[in-house]
Amino acid sequence: MDREFLIDLFADFGPVTIRKMFSGFGISADGVNFALSLRAGLFFRADETTIPDFEAEGSKPFQYSTRAKTVVVNSYWELPARLFDDSAELAQWARAALAAAQRAKVKKRPKAKKLAKKVAPKKRLAKKVAKKTVRRVG
Repeated sequence: MDREFLIDLFADFGPVTIRKMFSGFGISADGVNFALSLRAGLFFRADETTIPDFEAEGSKPFQYSTRAKTVVVNSYWELPARLFDDSAELAQWARAALAAAQRAKVKKRPKAKKLAKKVAPKKRLAKKVAKKTVRRVG
C-alpha cells in the first residue's frame, strides 16, 4: 500500500499522519500511532476491549519470524479485508484503534514518571559532587 492509497482509505476517518516505518508506514492521528501498513497487510492497534471484534472477523494478530522463533504482537491485529470496501465502517474501526492506542499510552505514563524520579536524585548527587570538587580546588 502506498501513501496515497492510505490517505484515501482514511478519508472518512479524518486527517492522518503517515510516516515510513519498518517495511511500510506508521499511521497516526492526534500524535498517537494507531495503525501499521506493512507488506503483510494493514494492522490496527487493539486491546482487551477491541480484540474480540477482530477475533469475530477471523483476523489474526501481527506476527513476524526471527531465526529462532515466531513473535506474535498481540497489540496490532490485521484489519478485516471486507473493510477496504466500506470506508464508513473502516472509519469506525480506526476510531476504536485510536482509542485503544490512547488507552495504552495512558497505561505507560506512570512508568515514565517512576523513571524520572529515579534519575533526578542521581543528577542532584552529581551536582553535589561537582560542587565539593570545585570547593576543594578553589
